[in-house]
Amino acid sequence: MPEIILSINAGSSSVKISVYKSPNGFVGDPIQLAEAVIEGLTAPPASLKYERGDKKIKGEVLDGNIQSQEDAFRYILDYLTKDEGLPELEKREDIRFTCHRVVHGGDYPRSQVIDKETFHHIAQLSDLAPLHNAPALSIVEASSIILPYATNIAYFDSSFHASIPKHICTYPIDQAVAKKNKLRKYGFHGISYKFIVHAVSNFLKKPKEELNLIALHLGSGASATCIYHGQSRDTSMGLTPLAGLPGATRSGSIDPSLMFHFTHSAGKPSRSSSAHMHITQAEEILNKKSGWKSLTGTTDFGKISASDREEDVLAFNIFVDRLLNYVAPYFVKLHGEVDALVFAGGIGERGVKLRNAVVENVKCLGFMLDKEKNENPGGDIVTDISAKDAKFKTLIVKTDEQLQMARGVLEDRERLEQQKTVGK
Repeated sequence: MPEIILSINAGSSSVKISVYKSPNGFVGDPIQLAEAVIEGLTAPPASLKYERGDKKIKGEVLDGNIQSQEDAFRYILDYLTKDEGLPELEKREDIRFTCHRVVHGGDYPRSQVIDKETFHHIAQLSDLAPLHNAPALSIVEASSIILPYATNIAYFDSSFHASIPKHICTYPIDQAVAKKNKLRKYGFHGISYKFIVHAVSNFLKKPKEELNLIALHLGSGASATCIYHGQSRDTSMGLTPLAGLPGATRSGSIDPSLMFHFTHSAGKPSRSSSAHMHITQAEEILNKKSGWKSLTGTTDFGKISASDREEDVLAFNIFVDRLLNYVAPYFVKLHGEVDALVFAGGIGERGVKLRNAVVENVKCLGFMLDKEKNENPGGDIVTDISAKDAKFKTLIVKTDEQLQMARGVLEDRERLEQQKTVGK
């Protein structure tokens, strides 16, 4: 009998839930039945998007009672079970697995059934991913109460990067302190990168264990990853998602001393001001008050790309430059043996101008775009936009974190069931 899987992705201001059923004999990919998204939790009123077969709802405004991720989760769950066109989910008891995207998993190298110990560990890491871990945990807690018969599973964005060698993930600081406080490079967007490896492996008909990629997950949060033989070799994000590329509201990597100079007088650090700037204030500035928003006044990179305004051109050029700071070094780390440069994420998928700018700047490495394919890539999961005479491929991948989590349930089903039994 097919099993129902919920893939749950709690963002800083949204909740997305995809409903899947297992395929016959549990062989192949899970089958998507419906998808619901509630957005605008931090800028009410919240709104609902829903797709199930031919039924599509876009931007239905909801009442003011939905203000948190938990509120959104409860609303969507109620909505799904009342949808007569979704007979597979008539009762909440029909849900067998709930998958939760958790950004920071610390040292967890793979998915985990969420028990008290796992929950406590994730909660301790919330300070390192303040925009995501806490919202995810609020839904995990609600799920364990509302869906007691379902198995709660955490899928960590950091787990994919557990393969990064020690000399790359170690910071050159006092190692006694580093080990005690678990200060090292972790990396994120791992669920997306795992999907990319799977999709490109199928597309190129090349085993994952032989696949070398330079992959760019570009959205409001952006990162780059060097993938060697199907595993993460290096990545742009670090201890937290703040490191690396700039984003919608994140600064990306900066001189560590910058915050001491942020409040200055006559070009010198103001001791009286910086002495009272706590680490939480600094993180607030760099996580939520920087990035494209600070440069242009908007977080919409599509608008920035299409604008000739001086501030927007600067923001666009900064992003291209920072991307080049990873593409070329990763090419070297792969010894020039690269199967593809991959663009993924909302900006990666839609950024015609950005893709062109990046690839034009690494043309010397052997990457070239087909202008027509770049401008009209179509809707396939993987699209080759390389020029015919390009030495290396450039691909667009429509990454799907929801599907990757549900796929993980089928791949790890026996291990997860065993872990749940042991945890009781």
